[in-house]
Amino acid sequence: MILCAKTLEKLRTIINEESEYRSGPQLVSFFNNLGFNDEYCQGFPSRWLYTQEKLNKINGTPELDKCIKTVFNPINFVEDPSLLQNLIDSFNKYLTFDGWMIFRQGKDVLIKKTDFDESVLSKSDGETTEQEFLAKDFGVVEWNRLNIGNSLLPVVKQRVDEISTCLKNNAALSVIFLCGSTLEGLLLNVAHEHPKAFNTSASAPKKDEKVKPLQEWTLDNLINVAYETGFIDLDVKKFSHVLRDFRNYIHPYEQMIRNFNPTIETANISAQVLKAAISQLGHKL
Repeated sequence: MILCAKTLEKLRTIINEESEYRSGPQLVSFFNNLGFNDEYCQGFPSRWLYTQEKLNKINGTPELDKCIKTVFNPINFVEDPSLLQNLIDSFNKYLTFDGWMIFRQGKDVLIKKTDFDESVLSKSDGETTEQEFLAKDFGVVEWNRLNIGNSLLPVVKQRVDEISTCLKNNAALSVIFLCGSTLEGLLLNVAHEHPKAFNTSASAPKKDEKVKPLQEWTLDNLINVAYETGFIDLDVKKFSHVLRDFRNYIHPYEQMIRNFNPTIETANISAQVLKAAISQLGHKL
């Protein structure tokens, strides 16, 4: 793995203070575990210069992979697991320019190749707004990248075509139900293709301290674990939960109680969630 200068600078900041504050002696110990043989003594350079020099030396070697896995090791974040996910999300924004991404799988952090994520250049400083999300262009669906079985693929394609027809005819409720069920099917397919990643995720649903069989997972479970394992991004996770809430009104009695009357705008959000999920899954499988 070879990282560009900006990505190395971000990694330096994460090592030095964002993951935890590491003093000079702690930095020496950290890098000595990666094969160096340094001592902390008088004349020691600034912390940022020392870390930068070491990262430059291991860039492009297996020690860089080891360095990243050490920094993001989940055991270092048992008191604050949300910090780990925030650091992973932040670092992945830089890594995507190098063609890589990291994600947590159970008690391990894994590194894998990925295509450039165009969304990092369109995100605002805060969360993606509804308008920003709707404005994104996720391009043409590349079905061959989704790794869907020959039996399931025509069913999914038919549903996507039907969603398009329903949108043109302002059949908002039908769009919502089709998008929700199709998303659930796609995420369940990913779970079956990557059972270890899903079953060892911290968000995997359990009963009697055992992870439930995949066929018993809800759409909520699948969304959370797909995000946690890096198969979908934060924007898709956020708006997928919105779609999940809409999909719950498939029961007429529930729709009546909540006085839910979907508009074509609601349908457009649902369709965009599905498009985004298909795009991101295609790039990360």
